[in-house]
Amino acid sequence: MDTALPNFDGPFAKVKSPTKLAHVVLRTGQFSKMVEYYKTLLGAEATYENDFLSFLTYDEEHHRIAILDLKAKPADKATAGLEHIAFTFDSVAELLLAYRQRKAKGIEPIWCVNHGPTLSLYYQDPDGNQIETQVDSFPTNEAAAEFMASKEFEENPIGVDFDPEEMIRKLKEGVSEKELLKRKNIGPRGVASVGTLG
Repeated sequence: MDTALPNFDGPFAKVKSPTKLAHVVLRTGQFSKMVEYYKTLLGAEATYENDFLSFLTYDEEHHRIAILDLKAKPADKATAGLEHIAFTFDSVAELLLAYRQRKAKGIEPIWCVNHGPTLSLYYQDPDGNQIETQVDSFPTNEAAAEFMASKEFEENPIGVDFDPEEMIRKLKEGVSEKELLKRKNIGPRGVASVGTLG
């Protein structure tokens, strides 16, 4: 085991990056509704919960989302703030299974879009916060970066809307996930055409 200390005194070319994003904390004035929403949306459970704080997990992290009751008012979209948080699935089939399971529980996406680097479904929680669920469209970060450097992406960095029910139908018909992840080229599209960004 390497016990050598890093050079704390510089000079520093760049700041040391963290190893991962640990969690997001949301303040709310609708505590019960928000906790139930995120438990349902993510298939999560509470590792700790009382009448004003809930730590929710769905994986190896002790909490990915925390919800704190501060009697807060919903955010005003005209003010600066967090646009959305995103969660990744391993396959198109898993992304769409979660979509169908949420839909059966009354949670439907507000926007379904193939950004190019990701195939994404956006949701909105009771406070108006947006959540992206996605699957990566390329097998490597390098391949995604290559697409993002293309003329096609420069022309349309937003993406192409899609119907998840049609995509489920195509999967059942045997269309490959690789084919479904390919983004159609629809020409220019800017931020004014959508209410969120991926």
